[in-house]
Amino acid sequence: MSAVSPGTVGRFFDEEWDMRAWRIALVLVFLAGPVGWAQGRGGGRGGAQAAAPLSLPPDTARITALKTEAAAEVDRLKDFSQQMVDQLFSYGELGFQEFETSGYLVRILKENGFQVEEGVAGIPTAFMATWGSGKPVIALGSDIDGIPQSSQKPGVAYHDPLVEGAPGHGEGHNSGQAVNITAALVLKKIMEREKIQGTIRIWPGVAEELVGTKAYFIRAGLFKDVDVAMFTHVGNNLSVSWGDGGGSGLVSVKYSFKGESAHAAGSPWRGRSALDAVELMNAGWNFRREHLALSQRSHYVITDGGDQPNVVPQTASVWYYFRQITFDGIKDLWAIGDKIAAGAAMMTDTELLPTRVLGSAWPRHFNRAIAQVTFENIQKVGMPEWSEDDQVFARAVQKELGGTERGLSTNVGSLGGPTNQATNTGGGSDDIGDISWNVPTVTLSYPSNIPGLPGHNWSNGIAMATPIAHKGVTAGAKVQAMTLLDILLKPEVVTASWTYFNDVQTRTRKYEPLIRPQDQPAIDLNKEIMARYREQMRPYYFDSTKYKTYLEQLGIKYPTIRK
Repeated sequence: MSAVSPGTVGRFFDEEWDMRAWRIALVLVFLAGPVGWAQGRGGGRGGAQAAAPLSLPPDTARITALKTEAAAEVDRLKDFSQQMVDQLFSYGELGFQEFETSGYLVRILKENGFQVEEGVAGIPTAFMATWGSGKPVIALGSDIDGIPQSSQKPGVAYHDPLVEGAPGHGEGHNSGQAVNITAALVLKKIMEREKIQGTIRIWPGVAEELVGTKAYFIRAGLFKDVDVAMFTHVGNNLSVSWGDGGGSGLVSVKYSFKGESAHAAGSPWRGRSALDAVELMNAGWNFRREHLALSQRSHYVITDGGDQPNVVPQTASVWYYFRQITFDGIKDLWAIGDKIAAGAAMMTDTELLPTRVLGSAWPRHFNRAIAQVTFENIQKVGMPEWSEDDQVFARAVQKELGGTERGLSTNVGSLGGPTNQATNTGGGSDDIGDISWNVPTVTLSYPSNIPGLPGHNWSNGIAMATPIAHKGVTAGAKVQAMTLLDILLKPEVVTASWTYFNDVQTRTRKYEPLIRPQDQPAIDLNKEIMARYREQMRPYYFDSTKYKTYLEQLGIKYPTIRK
């Protein structure tokens, strides 16, 4: 499924018969794998370590030399990576409104020889950038959107917003594209010189906080010819896993009701309150919640509660996230929500309008073969060398949040295996799950943030334009570049990834989109919020022509901690 430079396969196999024998052995490993996997799943993700590693070819002397070169080139580009991290942090844009972010990334990619298709899948801030030719086709992705009300000065170990109430990068999505683009540019240079065949694609996870786009990317066919998808996400360690991921999948649904307005004091009997329907739906859901499986997680916000108290609300809307750990579980929750909404409309004599799906995410499942080679490269790269200032800063932030003052992680963990679904009680979601059920996929977590933070919070932005984020991105880019070399120069890795995908992952469960044929990307979301804050945020955009770092531009001494 992939092409390599002349003679590479011969380093592993002397005769064509050896290649056939290796493929037969590989299939046997996979057929035996689920048994060993099941036997080793006693205690969550770590239990899968009992499964023996796949038999994949080791690095040749050539590949070892190229990986060493790639790591050195990533180091050489560390200022380039740092500037990208700081630039995206300064934009702090919310999902579907990442116009500055997308425009900046597209310019960089075009300047470096990528062909870029913009506005893909009907999403203005989405793009697909392509360089190279032939197989394998490798898609590198990472999210780009921010979090509402998480504006925060970087390098300051307490709450100190740049713009009060404005959005910011309270998860760290400003950093992942630097991992991928840095690695891609390093590989582009090597591939051109070594005449290595293959295609690299780079794409953004638009509106991931709304799980709003990746299912539409699949529907638009953006991954139909992709051999491997390599995703990156900010974390506090270098790690990767395979099998059923932790957390949940979800469907995001907006319920809207239409009633009849009236004077709320003069003639309330003539009104039919859409807000009453919303409140009854929420009450019904909360009573039903007691009798739902422990693995469900569900939450809502009222997006329209009427105009003013003296007018019976003619319209009202509520927005739900229904989370479960299986596709069928998500569908069941959604059906219950529909029934409760219909009942609320009947009780209030209002009309339930057609529901709107605002986003969806399949439960994640990651590829064993790609995870294994990624982890081998994690072990080669190791964790960044944190300075004493980095550790002092991390401990100060942890203290500020009332957590354990343990500082930054210094050792890489083990290769994560499948979650024990019998004890999985759910959690967060990511629409990379939709891609993972269509093409062999892994997510590389890289150490650009501080352990022990609450997530989706201003505190998660504190480190994201500091040396911690910069060093973590460089470490992640080294792993990504090395893994790209494995995929390009070891065709057996791509073959093994598809064997796992076809014979293990999708043997009994096939992908069905949660989005319906009539659903379209919710590109109107966050428009009003960004219109309210963008001009206040604009003076804080990073100017890399005048300043080396964003901390320098802001005049922040690193680390700034409470006395």
